[in-house]
Amino acid sequence: MKFVIIGRNIEVTPGLRDAVERKIGKLEKYFSADTEIHVTLSVEKERQKIEVTIPVKGNIIRSEQSSSDMYVSIDLVEEIIERQLKRYKNKIVDKHQNAGFFTDAYLDHDYMDEEEIKIVRTKKFDIKPMYPEDACIQMELLGHDFFVFINAETDQTNVVYKRKGNTYGLIEPDK
Repeated sequence: MKFVIIGRNIEVTPGLRDAVERKIGKLEKYFSADTEIHVTLSVEKERQKIEVTIPVKGNIIRSEQSSSDMYVSIDLVEEIIERQLKRYKNKIVDKHQNAGFFTDAYLDHDYMDEEEIKIVRTKKFDIKPMYPEDACIQMELLGHDFFVFINAETDQTNVVYKRKGNTYGLIEPDK
């Protein structure tokens, strides 16, 4: 596995680099040797945060964890990614497209589905054209974390969502 480790508001010391490579390196049993793992270490106020992104064709395996200690955050993120890999194996591994990203041992092992994804409710509603700012207001009025709407400027389906720190995000299709 190839590590790309960067730091934001923190120097990536040899000790931190070693801890990341040793702990996240435990995931090596799942991925092929040429898999690239992007790790971002950051400090925001008193929080020590690690973001790990592993791009595999058609999917992104990602986890973000924070705590008051960077080494604890590293441990947490490794556990979360390993759990994701076991839980969603059948969904993220398409033998025809993604097999080259994973080891044979991972592909051949049968993990028990801890929780099957089940859709328990379906909602239907009229999607009306509106501006993203209006969609944010509507989302707040409904008390939701996201809102689907037709963008009045582009005539495309968009999603606004609530981010950490009381900010908003907009998801638009890539033409």
